[in-house]
Amino acid sequence: MNLEEYFMRTGYKGSLEKQDLETLTDIFQHHIRAVPFENLSIHCGEKITLELEHVYNKIVRRKRGGWCMENNQLLGWVLKCLGYDASFLGAYVFNPHQNAYASLMTHLLIKVVIDGKTYIVDGGFGVSYQMWQPMELVSGKDQPQAPGVFRFTEKNAIWYLEKMRRKQYIPNQNFSNSDLLEKKECRKVYMFSLEPRTVEDFRFQCTYLQTSPDSLFTKKSICTLQTTDGFRALIGWTLTETTYNYKENMDLVEFVTLKDEEVEKTLKEKFSITLDRKLVPINIKGFYTI
Repeated sequence: MNLEEYFMRTGYKGSLEKQDLETLTDIFQHHIRAVPFENLSIHCGEKITLELEHVYNKIVRRKRGGWCMENNQLLGWVLKCLGYDASFLGAYVFNPHQNAYASLMTHLLIKVVIDGKTYIVDGGFGVSYQMWQPMELVSGKDQPQAPGVFRFTEKNAIWYLEKMRRKQYIPNQNFSNSDLLEKKECRKVYMFSLEPRTVEDFRFQCTYLQTSPDSLFTKKSICTLQTTDGFRALIGWTLTETTYNYKENMDLVEFVTLKDEEVEKTLKEKFSITLDRKLVPINIKGFYTI
């Protein structure tokens, strides 16, 4: 495991000496545009484990992606190696279909302190809720980014993240009522406290999420990747490509349904992923929006 190999994977060629916000942002953006958020291991007979060396080999050497516990663990390791004051937090993800936050802490994210200011760095959420820049931990402040306007609010030492999106233009009207489309313009994302966490706090969740029939991740095969102007996502057989700010205050959302024989080729061409085992796509309706 070495940083040079990791940066070859993400394509980052900038400074490794500065521990400032600009450098952090650059490293972060290279990560989210090179490393997909994906759970494909579950749907091709592989087990997801949280040992850092395994995560490193999977993402860096096998050029795969991962979910939050993999992406953010690896990114946190990189930042600590570079000298950043970085630590892990745990979040409870909002389920729009139940209109409630999960009762299980399933989301791992990174807290970074620079010059006395605290930032949240999250490289493991995917689709349109993936932040593109570290977010300053300030309550009630709108923080506009390319994906939309993010905002933290704090109440009784609990922090809440929400996102306001633009209007959506969907050329293929067959998908205008897709259950994958988020209908609300303001969406709750997750809540968290500032209690420090370790990877050990996520062992049970890692097993549960890839085995329980109630888990979102067993109901859908997901692969998403941020681009320079939006993101793309393959959920089951549905490929979505979103372009942010395609027109003023409007995002372009393009859908296409793939055939079985097109899935493997699409993963390679759109996400630079080649799987060792056969993927069995799945997309049970509900539970997930882009």
